[in-house]
Amino acid sequence: MTKELWSRFDRIVIFDTETTGIDFDTDRIIELGAVALEEGGERDSLNCLIHLPSGRKLPPFIVNLTGITDEALAERGVEGSEAAAGFSRLLEGAEQPLLVAYNAQFDLNFLYWFLKEQGRAELLRLPCFLDALTVYRDRRDYPHKLCNAIEAYGLEEEAVNSHRAVDDARATVRLMEKMAEEKDDLHRYVGLFGVHPKYGLSGRRISSITYRPQPYQRSIPLYERK
Repeated sequence: MTKELWSRFDRIVIFDTETTGIDFDTDRIIELGAVALEEGGERDSLNCLIHLPSGRKLPPFIVNLTGITDEALAERGVEGSEAAAGFSRLLEGAEQPLLVAYNAQFDLNFLYWFLKEQGRAELLRLPCFLDALTVYRDRRDYPHKLCNAIEAYGLEEEAVNSHRAVDDARATVRLMEKMAEEKDDLHRYVGLFGVHPKYGLSGRRISSITYRPQPYQRSIPLYERK
């Protein structure tokens, strides 16, 4: 990470979710993974499967994508209240935390409704947000999946886009470190999310975020666009 980020934030939590689908209203988080960093290194982490409501089953394409099965959720999953408490623990004691995800608009929408269901939505009032995908789109040409970013930065031996939450969170940690080494401007993306220039915003608008169309032509960084 950069000195600029650590001058503003006392904890950086990089997280990822696996879900039953992409519909924020009807789909649910089935795995939550996160890594909490302080300037001296890793402070804590979270890696948990989350039970589905009774009678609900995973769609086959999610099983194929993630390798998570109904049996795994039943045997190793925890209740949503326990997962929410674990996520809360990562933020405890932080005066100014930063939450980071790769495609943060997606993950934050799911996280908000998950925490709201557990009576912990207030956890998202204090942190600022940074989208690693927005940074990557400013650095490299399409395609922009996490696996493409891992390859572009030569991280294949250190990180994997496994579609498992904690693995992808740790991959994003390494990606952020590499992007910071390449150009020390990550702090300028805090609170700034790029959106598709044609299709616009996906999911619900987050009040603290500034959204700007992010074209594929990388002539100037998004934070300099009006």
